[in-house]
Amino acid sequence: MRAHSHLLHPKLRFNMKKLEDNISFKISGMTKLTITFATCLVLSMVLLLPSYNISNLHKSHLTTTGGLLATGFDEESCLSRYHQSSLRKPSPFKPSTNLVSKLRSYEMLHKRCGPNTDAYKRATKRLGNNNNVINSNGDDCQYVVWTPMFGLGNRILSMVSVFTYALITDRVMLVDQRNDITDLFCEPFPGTSWLLPLDFPLTDQIDSFNRTHSHCYGTMLKNHTVNTTTRPSHLYIDIFHDSRDHDKMFFCEENQAFIKNVPWLVVKSNLYYAPSLWLIPSFQTKLIKLFPQKDTVFHHLSHYLFHPTNQVWGMVTRSYNAYLSRADEVLGLQIRVFSTPAGYFQHVMDQIMSCTQREKLLPELATKGSQNITKTLRLKAVLVTSLHPEYSDELKNMFLERPSSTGEIIEVYQPSGERVQQTDKKVHDQKALAEIYLLSLTDKLVTSTRSTFGYVAQGLGGLKPWILYEPRHNKAPDPPCVRAMSMEPCSLKAPISACQAETIKTTPFVKYCEDRITGIKLVDEL
Repeated sequence: MRAHSHLLHPKLRFNMKKLEDNISFKISGMTKLTITFATCLVLSMVLLLPSYNISNLHKSHLTTTGGLLATGFDEESCLSRYHQSSLRKPSPFKPSTNLVSKLRSYEMLHKRCGPNTDAYKRATKRLGNNNNVINSNGDDCQYVVWTPMFGLGNRILSMVSVFTYALITDRVMLVDQRNDITDLFCEPFPGTSWLLPLDFPLTDQIDSFNRTHSHCYGTMLKNHTVNTTTRPSHLYIDIFHDSRDHDKMFFCEENQAFIKNVPWLVVKSNLYYAPSLWLIPSFQTKLIKLFPQKDTVFHHLSHYLFHPTNQVWGMVTRSYNAYLSRADEVLGLQIRVFSTPAGYFQHVMDQIMSCTQREKLLPELATKGSQNITKTLRLKAVLVTSLHPEYSDELKNMFLERPSSTGEIIEVYQPSGERVQQTDKKVHDQKALAEIYLLSLTDKLVTSTRSTFGYVAQGLGGLKPWILYEPRHNKAPDPPCVRAMSMEPCSLKAPISACQAETIKTTPFVKYCEDRITGIKLVDEL
């Protein structure tokens, strides 16, 4: 059964029922006075219980996340922070007390060092005046700047990776706001901002940061210009699917010993590189304390960081209430076609049906002339997200023309089908984010291989999806799909450095991805 919002808190309903049961008078023998008294008694219980007032009911999402989220925000300015519990089932994955404590201490650090603070002004002043040598004081703040690269899925994955790094190195994460970040997400940290000020001294240089830049750490290593006796005021860190061996040395213990004293890091990445952080011995010790259940990193940190703006959340709730809320079960189907040109292909449709029917996610069609009438009709909603609407149209027509073999009613819904990805276009990105959240609200999920869009949805939803293998030679693969080992995203073409080659062999909770031999992912120890 789907999760729905209720007018009264469960404990309140229980107490009211208990009170009603204790009033054992028969209606026929009750006087109007007695009825009035009993009614007033019940109503007074509703009104006088402070722990269940309307305000607390609205904020029930904060209490069902195990203390993960901070309080002190204005509810109306960011409805998604407080109202997700009305749509989302309670997560079975609870954050550790160490993680909750670390997040509270991070919030204090961010408030002390964030934009417009004296510490931030001192740090940027030194950055502007001296780009070569710094003398670090023990109370100085350190920063890591996240910059958006590639599509929305890549950006969310890399931002969680940057924040993971910030937590374990006591750095303040600031995000480049020149794209559409403020149109997508609310501020996550109380009493401060995560937005990098537009007058940041390096703003004009950020776009030119690449592997040829003099402050690119990999290039400095390659050219032997790293001087252990001095520290640069900033470094550019390059973490991509095609990073060079010298760039990958960022993930070596000895290199982190040097980097930890550099006050400013600017990171560009299109990867979920959090698994590689677990292969750094000193980081692994810290991460195990924060995430004793290893495959919950993205799940917890994405719930902490990302709260869609009211405009995006409106898209989510309207679609959910109109098309998904009535269903007994919701199946999410995320379809990404990697061929060029992309579009509708019969072999992809065949693969989808083969996977969903083989894994009992969708029923087969009834044979002609057969009738399977059930006393209680069960409704299954299928949420399709794809740039190409033909897949959902075909699926919809299939179950309209013939009944299912199980008697289930199958309703198919696709929010949009824009055919072409339009990254950095406000409305397009907002629709994409809304669809990611809708996928995360499903009961079961099928995703396409290598799709960061699907990775984000599964992590948010705490779902282990069935992953569609990539077709070869225009044929549906056999088997068509595989069940994911964990809800964690895959770090596609992971930046594994030479120093980590042996570590990965002895780390049981970092595995190669099910569908991508060059990728790694976190799993709970098998």
